[in-house]
Amino acid sequence: MTTEPYEGTNILPNGRCPYHTDKFLLEEREKTGFNFKTYLTRKLKKNCACSSAKAKDLVFGLFPVLEWLPKYKLKDYILGDAMSGLIVGILLVPQSIAYSLLAGQEPIFGLYTSFFACLIYFLMGTSRHISVGIFGVLCLMVGEVVERELQAAGYDLQDTVHVVLHQAGDLNSTYSPLMQNETVGPVCDRSCYAITVGATVTFMAGVYQVIMGLLQVGFISVYLSDSLLSGFATGASFTILTSQVKYLLGISIPRSNGAGALIFTWVSIFQRIHLTNICDLVTSILCLLVLVPTKELNEYYKNKLKAPIPIELFVVAVATLVSHFGHLHEKFGSSVAGNIPTGFLMPQAPDWSLIPNVAMGAFSIALIGFAITVSLSEMFAKKHGYEVRANQEMYAIGFCNIIPSFFHCFTTSAALAKTLVKESTGCKTQVSAIVTALVLLLVLLVIAPLFYSLQKCVLGVITIVNLRGALRKFLDLPKMWRLSRVDTAIWLVTMGASALVSTEMGLLIGVCFSMLCVILRSQLPTSSLLGRVEQSEIFESLSVYRNLNVIPGVHVFRFEAPIYYVNKQAFKSTLYKLTRVNPVLVKAAEKKAEKQRQKREKVEGSAHFNGKQAEVSLQLVKEPLSFHTLVIDCSAVQFIDTGGINTMKEVFKDYKEIGIRVLLAQCNASVLESLRHGDYFSKGEDNRSFHSLRQAVSFALEEHQKSDYHIYQEEC
Repeated sequence: MTTEPYEGTNILPNGRCPYHTDKFLLEEREKTGFNFKTYLTRKLKKNCACSSAKAKDLVFGLFPVLEWLPKYKLKDYILGDAMSGLIVGILLVPQSIAYSLLAGQEPIFGLYTSFFACLIYFLMGTSRHISVGIFGVLCLMVGEVVERELQAAGYDLQDTVHVVLHQAGDLNSTYSPLMQNETVGPVCDRSCYAITVGATVTFMAGVYQVIMGLLQVGFISVYLSDSLLSGFATGASFTILTSQVKYLLGISIPRSNGAGALIFTWVSIFQRIHLTNICDLVTSILCLLVLVPTKELNEYYKNKLKAPIPIELFVVAVATLVSHFGHLHEKFGSSVAGNIPTGFLMPQAPDWSLIPNVAMGAFSIALIGFAITVSLSEMFAKKHGYEVRANQEMYAIGFCNIIPSFFHCFTTSAALAKTLVKESTGCKTQVSAIVTALVLLLVLLVIAPLFYSLQKCVLGVITIVNLRGALRKFLDLPKMWRLSRVDTAIWLVTMGASALVSTEMGLLIGVCFSMLCVILRSQLPTSSLLGRVEQSEIFESLSVYRNLNVIPGVHVFRFEAPIYYVNKQAFKSTLYKLTRVNPVLVKAAEKKAEKQRQKREKVEGSAHFNGKQAEVSLQLVKEPLSFHTLVIDCSAVQFIDTGGINTMKEVFKDYKEIGIRVLLAQCNASVLESLRHGDYFSKGEDNRSFHSLRQAVSFALEEHQKSDYHIYQEEC
């Protein structure tokens, strides 16, 4: 028997095409139906089972310090942790004073807040580098709630904050947030009521964060991309830098809040620049000349130095001594940290009656606090090559608010400026937080008066110098633009919003813009016709590669995105554009030609003549149909929804009506299951889906050659 094709065809005597590849069948596993009762029972048994191993995992999960502290490398880590903890502790003293005033509280409450936050995060946090404590954005948000409640309670907002803290020796005996009056009963003055409101807000924010941790919503951290986090850090760095300029110049400017605060602050700075304190300016310049070169040397020789040079500590010590013995405050009016009262207050529960009033404000504060903490922890974890647990971070920051709220503290979160200082000064683990807490404890109990002469401009310079890493991201923009224009746009939008609108809104705007970019990417995906690589089974884009073989009569179309309600129209329009055949228009042209034929038959009465004209019209309509089969490569289609299934049905139906067969190839299991449930495959038409492009193309050629073979036999 001959194996040569019949004359005029490519069909072999066995009826097969030379390119034929037998379609193999995969046996699918039987799927068991989802039983909610079984699932719930299994989950309850898993989570509620009591055992020593389960209890150990629970305790170690809630307190990660029990896992990493026994493995602590004392010789390698202690010097860097001690140095970073000491420097951050020194920085926290004046910053705690300033930020507590932003929150509408007295200075000592900022020190309490930082002290307790360091201890609790040391026990419960998973990040090795972030510094948890007071943060300017949250302080402002707390201050807004406090001012609103003070006004609602009838306190005069124009009154200055009364200093009711006394000497450390008799602090506990002479002051309590709840002042006692023998005749009229308990009386709370403005300062007392302010910390009561602040503590209540803090308690509720912590409760919200713990609830979010229990609900396992820490997965939202995956929506914070690298470009978004980097843009947020750079934008926030501008805000921090702007807030420190007034200390470098030694001027006082009004506080600006809300959108455009950064611009208004700079306007105020230039309006008052003629009031610059020369002493503070000279001190700032000298500190910059010392800090910047030394920090660069630290970074350049970081692989050779066992620990970075503690230049910040030396600068603080020398500046304090010079300011004290040179009487800079008295002679030149230089701004100094001033007196800090010492001692602790007795714990007190939040005011439960205030919870309905502060619940909404506390919720927004909780969200911002979590977002900032997770953003910074993820950023530094990626930089140093370790992982953080977003849900555990929620628990940690939640309890950093709940427990301190009983000790006259206000809301905390990770703080960018202090985290950058902490990381750049050699921090290895959260042991540095213990050192910071010890520094704050010494300040609270003993050495507060020693920082009286420390100039605020020195601390401002240290903060600004440690922002240089985030600000250097501008140098990476050209490279970022070449790698991904979308990521660059996300970086620019997040950075601009964080700097020009506000820090908290900048993060929200960045997340929304990032999600919009994802939607646009899926709405306008890459699509192309494919050709076969010579002597292989590989199909690639005709618009990208040259010298690809185009299969005669077969168009292979690839759509690189899910097919769902957002891009279903883009799928159809791109398909019609690339194949140059719109079946809807073809059918409309055929109907129009048929109507013209019937109309001419009635008018002229010449069916023979007009029939020829109609045939010619139909032939002209069908001339562009240069292919008989369309193969849709679904390898890049991750999922398909109801709208996508209906679109696929329409495509199949429309092409079928003009004589073009539609085949699918390389569909994943979930897409196939969705198509089956959506009745895309009619009964007896399961051969419309193939496991490979070569298999689909071979089937298309074979079916077409069979039809030609039957026509050839009939003609013979």
